[in-house]
Amino acid sequence: MEYIDVMWHHEGDQDPIRLVSELDAQRYEVRKLEFFGSGAVGFARPGRHSEGTELGELPVPPLAEINASSEFTGTLIAGTAFEQ
Repeated sequence: MEYIDVMWHHEGDQDPIRLVSELDAQRYEVRKLEFFGSGAVGFARPGRHSEGTELGELPVPPLAEINASSEFTGTLIAGTAFEQ
């Protein structure tokens, strides 16, 4: 598994400002947390999710590709950090 923490730099309150994902070997999301500026947190995992948060249907791009956009700042994190 790979764990990533991505900050999304944007205006507005509808979209999350931080996305933390657990990815499988093919880079599909297995679990995801979405953090909003309001303090709300959404979650998704197979078979269960909060309203408005779902696992992605496509593989997540490599961090180098994510970070190529000034809109995003992503880093690898440890599995223990994801669990916290």
